[in-house]
Amino acid sequence: MTCFFCKGDMAESRTNYFVTLKSGSMLIVKNVPCYKCTQCGEISYSGTVAARLERIVDAMESAMTEIAVVNYPGRVA
Repeated sequence: MTCFFCKGDMAESRTNYFVTLKSGSMLIVKNVPCYKCTQCGEISYSGTVAARLERIVDAMESAMTEIAVVNYPGRVA
C-alpha cells in the first residue's frame, strides 16, 4: 500500500483518533489500528475501522458531557 500524498510506504500502526462532536464535546479513541506512511506520517484507516469509528462516535454522541477518552474495542456487538 502506498501513501496517497507522497507515495511512500504505508505500515500497520496504531494511533489516537480525535473528533469534535456536534455538541462541541471532544472524543478521543485510543489505540486505533491504522496505516501510517513511513515517509510523511499520513494516517489512513481501513473501511472496517472507519465504520467502527463511526459507530463509536454515534454511540458517544448522546452520552457525552464535555470530553471522553475510550479505548478502541477489539469487537463491537
